[in-house]
Amino acid sequence: MPEAGAGAASEPGRDDGAARFVSGSILRHVVVMSTTGSVGLMAIFAVDLLSLFYVSKLGDPALTAAVGFASIVQFFAIAINIGLMIAAGALVSRAIGAGDPAGARRIATSVTVHCAIASALLAALLLAVLDPLLSAIGAEGHTLDVAKRYLWISLPSNLLLGPGMLFTGLLRAVGAAREAMYVTLGGGIVTIFVDPLLIFGFGLGVDGAALAVCVARVTFVAIGWVGVRRYRMLEPPRLAAVLGDLPLVARIALPAVLTNLAPSVASAFVAHALSGFGPAAIAGNVVIDRLAPVAFCGLFAMSGSIGPILGQNWGAGRFDRMRGVLRVGAGVTALYVLLVWMLLALARGPLAGAFELKGVAADLFGFFCLVSGPVWFFNGLLFLGNASFNNLGFPFLSTLLNWGRATVGTVPPALLGAAWYGPEGVIAGTGIGSVAFGVAGLALAFRTVGRLERGVPAETAAVDPPTAEAVQAAPSSGMSL
Repeated sequence: MPEAGAGAASEPGRDDGAARFVSGSILRHVVVMSTTGSVGLMAIFAVDLLSLFYVSKLGDPALTAAVGFASIVQFFAIAINIGLMIAAGALVSRAIGAGDPAGARRIATSVTVHCAIASALLAALLLAVLDPLLSAIGAEGHTLDVAKRYLWISLPSNLLLGPGMLFTGLLRAVGAAREAMYVTLGGGIVTIFVDPLLIFGFGLGVDGAALAVCVARVTFVAIGWVGVRRYRMLEPPRLAAVLGDLPLVARIALPAVLTNLAPSVASAFVAHALSGFGPAAIAGNVVIDRLAPVAFCGLFAMSGSIGPILGQNWGAGRFDRMRGVLRVGAGVTALYVLLVWMLLALARGPLAGAFELKGVAADLFGFFCLVSGPVWFFNGLLFLGNASFNNLGFPFLSTLLNWGRATVGTVPPALLGAAWYGPEGVIAGTGIGSVAFGVAGLALAFRTVGRLERGVPAETAAVDPPTAEAVQAAPSSGMSL
């Protein structure tokens, strides 16, 4: 596996398994990885937002609501993909940090096979339960029919999205931030042109938006495949290795999946709570759900990017640098959120008009823009904590915190907010619930690093015996993972 350089500095065919994150400026590593990751995520989320923009121009709030309900179902599939991506990134980066490129390559290959199988099974399962699932979150009548049709077109392409997302995680694990960015950026650029062509040019409406999703996912997996081949990250799969690595991957992937399912469950509950206020409130919330990832994509990117940095430094026994990553991450989170918050507050009126939001929908959207800063700062702290737990062998802490926020931190305050203040109260209630869990996430992340430094065993097993020996050889790693 070649050196994990960024971009042109890496030479295809070179196989030194170097760990680039164990030295140099922590701030630079965090900013470079987060920035390139942000561009890629921005491409995904912005195209998603642009697709919603086109759908809103069809002039029917029920269509906008249908796309929103369909997206909630898609989030369940994406959560599974993210779990496998986290497992691959954590295990591969740790093996690289421990000087075991062969182990990293074997694990990457096994997870790719696991991901392809899981993506196909998940798509089939979701399609089988679409009616009760969509009805449970509030879809009905024409909105239900449109959402079902959208998902019957787009969900099968999850078979491509899973490996495509996995490839970005593998590329980030070796520090190939620019190549990981190209995966999502390429898909985004393609769909910028395909989306309006299918929706308006061919008159397909919402069906065109669903087809554009499929085109994007074909692009993701094609570009990602080129990247992982360039870095020689995969090898011909061996049944014994694929089956043998399954428990290892599952010990990280399963809690990561549970962790990432929690926000999907919370989103479904919020949609259900808002459905009582009519299609306009649902349409406003759909725009919020699509705009927020675009505006705050830097937080998603940073939480995904610090995982490999933490993993390599753990493999090298650099606990001082691991604490530095958390401190830098929290500081960058605060500055980033402040800037985005100001922009959203100033642009809330024009944005609401652009998406044809009126009345209740416009009021709900404007309220979100005014309160989004504090809410997303604490969300960002929780993201940092989750990335630390998933990559440092304590994934069930992520599961506990995320489900706590999705239940205790969402349901009671959202219900009370709805009863007292209407749709805005739902948004405010879920925001208040993020405060305690964000603070707890960052505090526990520092505590986790301290436990590893003291030699407290982690919850999972990291790698096969040869790689485990290499990791444990690092000074005071305390790793039984």
